[in-house]
Amino acid sequence: MIKKRSVTIEDVARVANVSRQTVSRVINRLPSVSADAKSRVEEAIAELGYVPNLAARRMGGARSFLIMAINDRVRTIENWSAGRGNDWVDQMLYGGMLACEERGYHMLFELVDTEPALATGQMQRILTSLQPDGFILTQPHSENPALAEQLKERGRPFVRIGLPNADIPAMSVHMDEAGAARAAVEHLAEFGHERIALLAGDAQYAGSLARREGYAAAMQDAGLAPRVEEGGFSYDKAAAIAADWFDGDDCPSAIIAENDEMAFAVLREAGRRDIKVPEALSLLSFEDTPGVRFSVPPLTAIRQPTAKMIATACDLLMDRAEGKEPGEDVHVLPFELIVRETTGPAPR
Repeated sequence: MIKKRSVTIEDVARVANVSRQTVSRVINRLPSVSADAKSRVEEAIAELGYVPNLAARRMGGARSFLIMAINDRVRTIENWSAGRGNDWVDQMLYGGMLACEERGYHMLFELVDTEPALATGQMQRILTSLQPDGFILTQPHSENPALAEQLKERGRPFVRIGLPNADIPAMSVHMDEAGAARAAVEHLAEFGHERIALLAGDAQYAGSLARREGYAAAMQDAGLAPRVEEGGFSYDKAAAIAADWFDGDDCPSAIIAENDEMAFAVLREAGRRDIKVPEALSLLSFEDTPGVRFSVPPLTAIRQPTAKMIATACDLLMDRAEGKEPGEDVHVLPFELIVRETTGPAPR
């Protein structure tokens, strides 16, 4: 029996009764291998416990077998340093790493500043040192034309996590942001709420703007007056806005928060004033991070398909690296409205 530590590509070829080149083509997911040969190679790899050497694979062709995901440096570090964690990053890694692992690739993760000059300089270092097969640009990097142009000049494909942008033609993956906001308004309006406020995120993010549009359209359709304040996805800013609303003369009967952190701030400020949720105030959040299930009461939320979006982006880039046709350029994934205990009938 061949010892696992000494298994080579030649061992796999001998057990599968194929050439070394055929094994290499199967490992690198290249075409022109019969289904029978592919099956025998995969069985031999499993039997022998062979693990392909990434460096050798990279030398064998133009691919690096690396997919690079780029995220907002400042916001991510702020959340980590404050001990709040970052479920968006957790879901990115969960979806992307498993998708890459399934096809023999590796997903890397880098934080890049959103300031344009800093962003392009940091991206240049990544391109020079790692040369990934493709990039995933999350918001707001997916809205940066300079980064897109830089990647195009280097011949590196990329997928934007965000709405299609005529100024940045590229593959994109996103949730139906406007539709989700509309569903949130309709859910609250069905309970008889008329004073429905939106605690918006950040105008840098195209998705946030789309949510505002969906909210405004749904409010107009319901014959209701919109009320929007920008909380910047920040707990402290959201707490200040909620305090102003609660202490004012025209307090909303329902609030839609664009992320869970802002929703938690609303809950805190409501609790300080003995405003009962959902008896006196209904609250609905975007994201649906794990904490919303354990809040008191558990939050009604729009669940974002973050892991699925990143997995889809990885698959698009791996297909491109393997010479496959990408198909559709725009991929819209569905949201879920998870109804829990923070939404109910409007107070009388």
